[in-house]
Amino acid sequence: MEKVLEKAKGNMIARETLLSEYACKSSAGVLLKDDKEDIRPIFFRDIDRIIHSLAYTRYIDKTQVYSFIKNDHITHRVLHVQLVSKIARTIGRSLRLNEDLIEAIALGHDVGHSPFGHKGEKYLNEICKREKIGYFYHNAQSVRVLKDLEKINISIQTLDGILAHNGEILINKYEYNSEKTEEDFCKELNSVFHEEGYSKKIVPMTLEASVVRLSDIIAYIGRDIEDSIKIGIIKREELPKHITDVLGDNNSKIVDTLIKDIIINSFDKPYLTFSENVFNELVKLMDWNYKNIYASPEANKHQDIIEELFYQLYDCYLRKVESFGENKKLTQSEKNLYDFIKGKGDNTSIKRALIDYIAGQTDQYFLNECIEHVREINIEELYK
Repeated sequence: MEKVLEKAKGNMIARETLLSEYACKSSAGVLLKDDKEDIRPIFFRDIDRIIHSLAYTRYIDKTQVYSFIKNDHITHRVLHVQLVSKIARTIGRSLRLNEDLIEAIALGHDVGHSPFGHKGEKYLNEICKREKIGYFYHNAQSVRVLKDLEKINISIQTLDGILAHNGEILINKYEYNSEKTEEDFCKELNSVFHEEGYSKKIVPMTLEASVVRLSDIIAYIGRDIEDSIKIGIIKREELPKHITDVLGDNNSKIVDTLIKDIIINSFDKPYLTFSENVFNELVKLMDWNYKNIYASPEANKHQDIIEELFYQLYDCYLRKVESFGENKKLTQSEKNLYDFIKGKGDNTSIKRALIDYIAGQTDQYFLNECIEHVREINIEELYK
């Protein structure tokens, strides 16, 4: 039996002999703490641990772009990370990079996202600044969720790739720093929480992480257009012709163009890059999307209400935490909150724990908590 398992383990990593010299091999993987032997290579095991995490399960009801839309075909966070994974693995396989590491980073990169997408992230960041407890960025929160809240033993390479992803920043040369250490990673993680805008400075330790970073953009840029057309925010013929002539006029063509362009221009190179023409039009498409999709009334529907609720729910939680020692009977919701913050130390830790608690909620759970603790909300009205 032991010999069979050893052979099985060998089979799992044999294909890595075909990987590029720029790929991160499983043998280079570093765990935060020692772990028992396993037939799975380290990054393959990372994938399993991420998809079995509680945070991964909560992807199912977290906003991508549109929150209050009754349409089952609109993208939610759970589909987005799968799209990122598939696109990144296509690029990674073509460039002979480590697909296991790519998939682990891709599937875990958004587990720290708040309810109501980037708007929710903004509100939590403002609360953190008000409370003087640092900053809130979903990339660092994703690492915090896996490493500190769920205490999952994930490799440094996967966590570093999650920390380094930033789908809002487009550059035309994605490099990596193979000399980066575990200590460097920990310092960067701390800096993201305590230095505003530090995320923009991070260069990942693997080329696989760079693949996920640009695949994040490829996954949403065309998909958000399709979602917007479905719900009538834009029309396909409104897309600028100078962009569609280069990239295509639908998600399938855009994804195909961008993937092939990256592969052609990055093959056997220690970095990733687009051709100049494709990159320039991609920059213009991102700008067009921001003006016509992300800044649209539909994408910002009821955000005045949601923003107010974020502040009110946080303040309500803080008051409740201060009264937990009074031995009163707790509702199930209050017990959930109590169990989450129990054992947290000083006031700053409790405040950060409350940010963690809200960030981990799905859209619906957040609204339910607001109804119980803040004020009555007619959820049906929000969808009109």
